[in-house]
Parts: sequence; C-alpha cells; structure tokens
Amino acid sequence: QVQLVESGGGLVQPGGSLRLSCAASGFSFRNYAMHWYRQVPGKERELVATISPYGGNIGYTDSVKGRFIISRDNAKNTVYLQMNSLKPEDTAVYSCKTIVVGTVYWGQGTQVTVSS
Repeated sequence: QVQLVESGGGLVQPGGSLRLSCAASGFSFRNYAMHWYRQVPGKERELVATISPYGGNIGYTDSVKGRFIISRDNAKNTVYLQMNSLKPEDTAVYSCKTIVVGTVYWGQGTQVTVSS
C-alpha cells in the first residue's frame, strides 16, 4: 500500500534551516508529482511546494519563494523540502501528499517550530 513518511522536523531558531524528507513506498514514485503542505491549528492546510515527476516543473507559495527548495531523488523514492531563513510564521505541521490513480495519500506530518 502507499505510504508516505516524513522526517526532519524540529525546533529551530529564526533564521535557521531544516531539511524535511518524505520517504515514499507502495507506488511508482517516479511517475507522480509530490507536494508539501503545512497546517497551523485553526487554519486551513496550505500548499507550500510542488514538484513534477522528474523535477522539471516546480512551484512555491509566495511566502516561501527564495527561502524553500523542493527536490526529489527518484532513485531513493524521496522528496525533500530544504527550508532556509526560517521565520516564526513558518511554524506548522508539514506533510507530504501525492495523488495515485485518483486517490489522495498523506503522510503523518512532522512538526516544525521556529522560535527563539
């Protein structure tokens, strides 16, 4: 079955960096777009970044452009989110998502807290 497992979250000071990973299994990873979302309690889930199957098309929400980088390693079935110059407003649970044959799959999420 399709599984997505995030890792790499934690507590970081403003201006710091973190790299999130999302390890995928149970489907042909290289054939599907991958997405990173984040959610703060009481707010709707927000799309942060998207990467096409072979990485040729990438998109970011405006608030992270120039600071976050999404990438993927199809040999390792893993998508990454490099987060630089972190701000307190980046604090959220970050989750990866994919859609396989019309079914949406989410990981369990990883908490990112940006605080001094």
